[in-house]
Amino acid sequence: MVKVKVLYHDNCFDGATSATLFTRFYRSCVDPSAAFAGKAHGTGRIYDDNAFDGDVNVVVDFRYSADPRLHWWFDHHVSAFPTPQEEKHFFASASAQKFFDPQARSCSKYLAVTCAQKFGWDYSAHQYLVHWADIIDGAQFESPRVAVELGEPALKLMTWVENNHDPDLKLRFIDELASRSLSDIAADPYVKDALAPILQRHSRAIDVLRARAEVRSRVVAFDVSADDLDGYNKFIPYYLFPECRYVVGVSLSRTRAKVSVGSNPWSQKTRSVNIAQICERYGGGGHPVVGAVSLPTTELARAQTVAAEIVDELRRAAEKEV
Repeated sequence: MVKVKVLYHDNCFDGATSATLFTRFYRSCVDPSAAFAGKAHGTGRIYDDNAFDGDVNVVVDFRYSADPRLHWWFDHHVSAFPTPQEEKHFFASASAQKFFDPQARSCSKYLAVTCAQKFGWDYSAHQYLVHWADIIDGAQFESPRVAVELGEPALKLMTWVENNHDPDLKLRFIDELASRSLSDIAADPYVKDALAPILQRHSRAIDVLRARAEVRSRVVAFDVSADDLDGYNKFIPYYLFPECRYVVGVSLSRTRAKVSVGSNPWSQKTRSVNIAQICERYGGGGHPVVGAVSLPTTELARAQTVAAEIVDELRRAAEKEV
């Protein structure tokens, strides 16, 4: 039996749904007997020597590799290429199985539509999943209230995914997304029971961010690294400060020190900066409107310095925007 190894953007609803959609596509259009082994990404080296040890190796919603063992690739991040050499390799090496579109709002929808157009895959059974992945990753919520109050099953699952660190449950979730409704999964004890304390922390996170945030020149800056917030809803700052333009936050989890950078998706102002490019200068990446820099937990001080530099840059930009 062929072992298909799918690497995906970890602790991300779009990453999980992209992995789900690829497995369904592959079994439907390529090999129905394939066995899948998922793998998430962490900090440090992007791909280690054992990253591509499957019979078929796939990366979805994450960075490119010129490794010849990579067989399939789908991504939409403007920071998709770790080096100029790998970017050159992708564009010079035409492949019918590697796809990139930095204009796509979500990898899930991009993957589904691409596989439908190129390989005739019918993803209609997963249309609802694609719909919500596109809303979540593209920040297409009607309002910050919808994104923060988490009334929809998809948003409950988004929150669970961002806080779950059990590798077995990650793979179970990816598998079940293909066969169960979002409301059924959200009601399952393995999600519902774990989500109860997460939602309590979510409520606490709103209070903590309100207390920690400093707002100046339409930029919200905060450091919650000492507050035991292992993941928080990235839309909370816009919920609390709807007139802000940019947000920069520092957090610390068991696996990384993180600088999160975002722009207000509900703002009517014209954005003048590319956040992905800013984050890339510090070894991170993302999209023009949102990005992050991840460092080892031992480098919290470095993360705080990076955040301060980005805050200064965004405040200067925001003061000039109309």
